[in-house]
Amino acid sequence: MITKTTIDRIMEAIDIVEVIGEFVQLKKRGANYVGLSPFSNERTPSFTVSPAKGIFKDFSSGKGGSAVTFLMELEKFTYPEALKWLANKYGIEVEETVESHENKEEENHRESLMIVSAYAAKFFHESLLNTEEGQNIGLSYFKERGFNNETIKKFELGYSPDQWEAFSAQAVKEGYQEEFLVESGLSVKRDNGTLYDRYRGRVMFPIHGFTGRVIAFGGRTLKTDKNVPKYVNSPESEIYHKSNVLYGLYFAKKAIRDEDNCYLVEGYADVLSVHQAGIENVVASSGTSLTVEQIRLISRFTKNITILYDGDAAGIKASLRGLDMILEEGLNVKVVLFPDGHDPDSYVRSVGTNAFKNYIDQNRKDFILYKTDILLKEAGTDPIKRAEVIREVVESIAKIPDSIKASVFIKDCSHLLQIDERALLSELNKMRLAKSKKDAQQGAKQAELAEQLPVEEISPEKPAKEDHTQEKEIIRLLLLYGSKMIDWDGIANTYIGPFMVAELGDVEFEHDSSKKIVELYSKEVENGVLPDEQFFIHYPDKEVVDLAVTLIATKYTLSENWYEMHKILVPDEQVNMKATILGAIFHLKKHKVGKILDGLRTELQKAEGDENTEILLTQYMQMKKVEKSISDYLGSVIIK
Repeated sequence: MITKTTIDRIMEAIDIVEVIGEFVQLKKRGANYVGLSPFSNERTPSFTVSPAKGIFKDFSSGKGGSAVTFLMELEKFTYPEALKWLANKYGIEVEETVESHENKEEENHRESLMIVSAYAAKFFHESLLNTEEGQNIGLSYFKERGFNNETIKKFELGYSPDQWEAFSAQAVKEGYQEEFLVESGLSVKRDNGTLYDRYRGRVMFPIHGFTGRVIAFGGRTLKTDKNVPKYVNSPESEIYHKSNVLYGLYFAKKAIRDEDNCYLVEGYADVLSVHQAGIENVVASSGTSLTVEQIRLISRFTKNITILYDGDAAGIKASLRGLDMILEEGLNVKVVLFPDGHDPDSYVRSVGTNAFKNYIDQNRKDFILYKTDILLKEAGTDPIKRAEVIREVVESIAKIPDSIKASVFIKDCSHLLQIDERALLSELNKMRLAKSKKDAQQGAKQAELAEQLPVEEISPEKPAKEDHTQEKEIIRLLLLYGSKMIDWDGIANTYIGPFMVAELGDVEFEHDSSKKIVELYSKEVENGVLPDEQFFIHYPDKEVVDLAVTLIATKYTLSENWYEMHKILVPDEQVNMKATILGAIFHLKKHKVGKILDGLRTELQKAEGDENTEILLTQYMQMKKVEKSISDYLGSVIIK
């Protein structure tokens, strides 16, 4: 367990904009920062970071919290894992009350896979550098490819010994559990239950997750036997989903953001060579066809992708259609084709960094214009094939969500295709109309299915939505104003928080999260502590954090010049804090009394003149008096 002193040091060091900025491209807007949600697919930014409050709020998915919560949501970290990641980022030594045995026994399944992968990366890296076999075979290969010691160390390149059980036997000997070795794909279980190494005799490329931890491996054979697969990659696991991972992104993300461009290549060696040449904003799709999830990863940092192809014309043509989805996601795509069969790896080693950069600058073409040129050359003078080219190019343009950008491409393509611009616009409009109709039909079908679903009846045990809203309003006021002093007529020299807790002593909260916060607040007050909003923002219970952030975060901020510009006065609840606080308390009490009265009315109807009728009637009349006194009090408070 991490000590409170360490946690306090971590919390003091955190710059939430800096932390979240590693994963999301943020732009300053007033006092806050905004960006595209990393949790949902959106084109209009609704993700907000408030440095003053130390919170983020994603209005598209509803998620929110502190920098710790962000890491837990995005990377699926546990609370201690998120704290340790932050401690590592800010160079803070983690003190724990009990010695950690994470490398041997870990209850958290996901963390166990992470620990095993980290151990494997270290094992392979040390095998490469410190064993005779690793140096003679693995290290020699990397050196021949031109990779220097710094690159080998930075990317944790390794070598798996050409023995059946070198890794597996050592891992088991050191206490790592077989189930995690097998599940991570590092070891394979024989029919007799023993383990053998998956990657034996291969050079190893560790694949790092978004936060820098090793989550998978690619292993390349150095044998010439055609029956041996060139690459063996980690299987899908709880920590590794290849469609959501880009090789090199952890090392590239800062450069991508700084350069506002991402170079996309095909292989591990391409990434390493280009990165080593000083061009760090480069990633690869880890041996898979490019996926929508990978495109969205890039879009967190830039809207510009430059694809670096080798000279394989057949491979280029096969990938053209798949790249349309980049356009669909609203990104700008450019393409560079290298000469004489070169790939990025061989070309940068051949000509050097400056010539490589110059070649890219001089030869990059916009994807749609490049696609048009490639398809036209293939179609030649055949009118049928040329017509197909026109249709395919317009289909690509139709994917672009920005109408102005699409119209520019129509104009450029009309010149290349030697066809009237109006004809292309007509075809584009037909495609968009067809898509709109299809989307409308799907929407209608979904609405029809929704109408057929049974409507859930609200049982008497479930608190009404209005009840929840009023309880949440109490929590909001506690969080925002609990530490402010009261200076009202007849009440002074006390804090709003303890005053509200005392006034609500006879109220039973029904909404689970609201109840938790009130109980936590009361307990802290009893201990002589006045908890502020940061106490709840950084609380380990996610349910508490979610509600706290939701209540104090605002999607819109009023401009300082609002009144001068619009002459519309927006009421400020802090002007009359007495009305704000007491109004909320007594509105909630009135609602609770109303629910009690409803219950008594129901009981009276059931009693029908039996011996309980008189008792129930007396209780009912007493509650009506309470209701009237609350109503009278509310009227006087709000009027004043």
